[in-house]
Amino acid sequence: MDHKNKVPNPDVIAPQAEVSGRFSRREFAPRAAAALAGVTLLPRWVLGGRGYTAPSEKLNIAGVGVGGMGADYLKHLESENIVALCDVDSEKAAKTFSRYPNAKTYRDFREMLEKEKGIDAVVIGTPDHTHAVVAMAAFQLRKHVYCAKPMTRSIYEDRKLMTAAREAKVATQMSVQSCASEEACATEEWVRAGAVGEVREVHVWTDRPVWPQGLARPDDTPPVPSSLEWDLWLGPAPERPYHPVYHPFRWRGWHDFGTGSLGDMGCHTFHVIWQALRLEPPTRVQACSTFTMLPAYANDADEAWMLSKKAKYPETFPTSTMVTWDFPARGKLPPVRVHWYDGGLRPPQPEGWPEAIPYPADGILFYGDKGVLFSKFSGGPMMVARDRKKRFTPPPKTLPRTIGHYREFVEAAKGGKPANCNFDFGGMLTEIVLVGTVAQRIGKVLEWDSANGRFTNSDAANELIQPAFREGWSI
Repeated sequence: MDHKNKVPNPDVIAPQAEVSGRFSRREFAPRAAAALAGVTLLPRWVLGGRGYTAPSEKLNIAGVGVGGMGADYLKHLESENIVALCDVDSEKAAKTFSRYPNAKTYRDFREMLEKEKGIDAVVIGTPDHTHAVVAMAAFQLRKHVYCAKPMTRSIYEDRKLMTAAREAKVATQMSVQSCASEEACATEEWVRAGAVGEVREVHVWTDRPVWPQGLARPDDTPPVPSSLEWDLWLGPAPERPYHPVYHPFRWRGWHDFGTGSLGDMGCHTFHVIWQALRLEPPTRVQACSTFTMLPAYANDADEAWMLSKKAKYPETFPTSTMVTWDFPARGKLPPVRVHWYDGGLRPPQPEGWPEAIPYPADGILFYGDKGVLFSKFSGGPMMVARDRKKRFTPPPKTLPRTIGHYREFVEAAKGGKPANCNFDFGGMLTEIVLVGTVAQRIGKVLEWDSANGRFTNSDAANELIQPAFREGWSI
């Protein structure tokens, strides 16, 4: 597919870059080997043992937001040098600080980037609302970036980061670890081999949220913990008093800080669906929830959305949601409708589900004209129902397996091929998710024009594409 011909102004909100064939994150050309004539080179392992990496060949990595998932990211990158750590909450980050005693510590990532000139890569484990400001600052200094998913809290920030990463010509990776999993590869192979025939419908569900949602803003103003720099934690988000209902961890349910259940888990599942079905950007999205606020006396849906801002819970995501995306036909492949469920909601159990297997709390169902295929992050694909008259043999492993999610990023930063969930691919996944989060807040059928980065039938939805940045913050 050629997205270049669809983009009139990529500097405003540029869509994903065109990459070869099936928009694959696996089919990039391998790095060319250097040829040295007349020189005898000994393999590195002869000098230092197998698996040895010379200190000069290690990346100097800095972590921003290292008290939660950021700490886990760094543990997977300990083959490299962890040289600097930054977190606005010294208590939450204390274990990470002690794990890397030689790393310099900071509260403000801007100060860290200014002082630590030798940094090669930045690992971002902050809440969603600060991903963009940290990543953009790193790109301006030509630093490689590993970032938590989703890439950003807004479509505007997502597009800006995709463009900035290309211009900086640095390595990137979004934390969708399943992009390197055997289960994801096997699911893609099964679907493409015609295991269930022509797929027109997909159902995907999660056990999230595991944090509070559907809340009113608290009235009390408890003191800010001495370990926390609250102003830095807020970053570009609108100013508000500290409260433990936001930090730690509970930020995901608030519009100003997170992207809800869909933002947390959507990228993990959509990459499998996108790759298996060779999708193109969605054209329509709609959502319903436990509190889709559409007053009966509103003249239209846009006015209803404006009225809903006065409702009881205008600042948080709902406790449970169903979202539906419509993806267009691709050549001979038919259009596809994808259904999302969270907050304890699940699709009906398909006919033929094995009685001995409990219906899981999360998963993906591909409905084809020849049967149903179930997939999950662990366990691989499972055939649920299929025409008994036709035998199905699992296809051979035709897709290349990767060296591992974190290793992909390290090798990309050292000049190798792009990581599987680089910001072109990860940004596209993030956009799909964020179009869905806008639908959750609007409560009407939305028509999405991906090429131009806008909704064609809702001014209210377009208002949510670009967030307001607090004074002193921008990208």
